[in-house]
Amino acid sequence: MNIAIISLGCPKNQVDADVMCHGLIAAGHTTTADLSLADVIIVNTCGFIESAKTEAIENILNACSYKEQNPNLKVVVTGCLAERYQHEIRTEIPEVDAVVGIGSNKAIPQIIDRLCGGAEDQNREYYGPKTDLPLGGRRVISTPHHYAYLKIAEGCNNRCHYCAIPLIRGPLRSRPMEDCLAEARWLANEGVKELVLVAQDPTAYGDDWGKNSICELLDELNKIEGIRWIRILYAYPERITDAFIAAMVRNEKVVPYLDLPIQHCNSRVLKAMNRKGDRQVVESAIQRLRQAIPGITLRTTLIAGYPGETEEEFDELCQFVKDTAFERLGCFAFSPEEDTVAASMPDQLPEEEKQRRADIIMRAQTNISAAKLEEKVGKTLTVICDGIDEESGLYLCRSEADAPEIDGNVCVSSEDPMYPGEFYQVYIEESDMYDLYGYVVEDEKDESAQ
Repeated sequence: MNIAIISLGCPKNQVDADVMCHGLIAAGHTTTADLSLADVIIVNTCGFIESAKTEAIENILNACSYKEQNPNLKVVVTGCLAERYQHEIRTEIPEVDAVVGIGSNKAIPQIIDRLCGGAEDQNREYYGPKTDLPLGGRRVISTPHHYAYLKIAEGCNNRCHYCAIPLIRGPLRSRPMEDCLAEARWLANEGVKELVLVAQDPTAYGDDWGKNSICELLDELNKIEGIRWIRILYAYPERITDAFIAAMVRNEKVVPYLDLPIQHCNSRVLKAMNRKGDRQVVESAIQRLRQAIPGITLRTTLIAGYPGETEEEFDELCQFVKDTAFERLGCFAFSPEEDTVAASMPDQLPEEEKQRRADIIMRAQTNISAAKLEEKVGKTLTVICDGIDEESGLYLCRSEADAPEIDGNVCVSSEDPMYPGEFYQVYIEESDMYDLYGYVVEDEKDESAQ
């Protein structure tokens, strides 16, 4: 079969799709990016918040629309939305041929064989235990060749009251360290130079074994030849120990960048969210990181309009954002997710008010981010080239401060060609609210990248 895979949501979901894709190719299928040429369309969904669910449903309906020109087309839905709404998808969208929970992902080649083999299969819903979702395995690399996501764990034990991830993905399951290292070595041999570590909570890696092992993992990854940058996405403030900071410092490949999803600063609101630390813990983590790693880029996410959030607590959050001046920040209006504790809490705020508060935070952050970028004008940065923007003719690069597919670009003008995956020294001439602009200051690419 010719199979198209649409993967939505976070990098962890993309890694699942990459493993799935390899399994399909190994089973003799081919893949296509053109939905009109597909015999099967797989939609690997996200179901984290309402906007993600809406996007998933739109993609499912779009996939089903291709049945008008190809009545034999099969549409398979998997991922978080499929796991969470096990029966509703086929009831509400009967054009869907199969709904596959995350625990049955590795059976997708067999499921497709049954769907396309002509035999009637009344069971169009497939659900294995969540723990059957592979933590790793052979995969394709769907990102540009020079960077890749390395999933080090699945699930979460934090049980934040607003979050559905433990309901969807189950408890924390750390991937065996040698398995992580073997895949990292393979990625390096494939030309990957930047590893992006992903999990719901990477700082909890190994806790389910009874021994937190994130520092040891960083030490071992740092030894792998060919890898230049190691980037950690998501680190919970209560887990920013002195040992973790020391591991970031001693391992020179770990870039000075950390996504610290704090969600709020008010201690009462944090307790209502079932977060493990109060404002003092949050501020201590930020202070110790900035003191030990000068120039570190800190990204965070916030929730505005949590049930019961008062005007005074929101004002405290606004002032905290201004005083802390995160380099990167995203703020989302609270989304009440079904079956979570927060969804049934009293004092739910109107949608308009929640969005108003989120907008206020983002307006304040826009000025902060622009000022932070302006501070880099006149400096020379090491960047990795991702490719070229054909419309502007500028090369799109990233510095250590820029996570792929999340942050902005360093836009570079160069008369000589620049090559994806190569490192360059770039002088920054100007900035705007999101991006930096500059030119290569050396004739040859950064030799230290070799």
